[in-house]
Amino acid sequence: MKIVVIQGPNLNMLGHRERNIYGPMKMEDIHTQMKSFATQNNLEIEFFQSNLEGEIVDRIQECIGEADGIIINPAAYTHTSIAIRDAISAVQLPTMEVHLSNIYQREEFRHKSMIAPVCSGQITGMGPFGYHLAMVAMHQVFNEIRAMREQQVAQKSQQA
Repeated sequence: MKIVVIQGPNLNMLGHRERNIYGPMKMEDIHTQMKSFATQNNLEIEFFQSNLEGEIVDRIQECIGEADGIIINPAAYTHTSIAIRDAISAVQLPTMEVHLSNIYQREEFRHKSMIAPVCSGQITGMGPFGYHLAMVAMHQVFNEIRAMREQQVAQKSQQA
């Protein structure tokens, strides 16, 4: 099973920007931890980061037929991008939304996620550990999908 991790604008600056909010860990360090989890759980993982909304939309669309799930931190686009929301909805893949900071404890304009209603789940305010939690959640979703498919095959063979 393959997970595509999509990082939005300014996340390439982690470790440098507003460390009091986002912490000292760099995006590459977060990705290294995610790779470790993926390897331990026989998952394939790929990373993508862009500061451009259209590139994020394109990468989401490219997941059709290529990936089994998406972990996304749309960053500031969380609160503004109907295009990213529509792309997630269109690909119909399990998607976990992640935010390092608790967006609901920050400025009021950050309290509304355009993305959350089309995602399988949202993890917010757990810092870099939120990405680990998203990996665990995605692994669980994959197990549930696998179990459901196996049950459907068993039911078909019983009917035959």
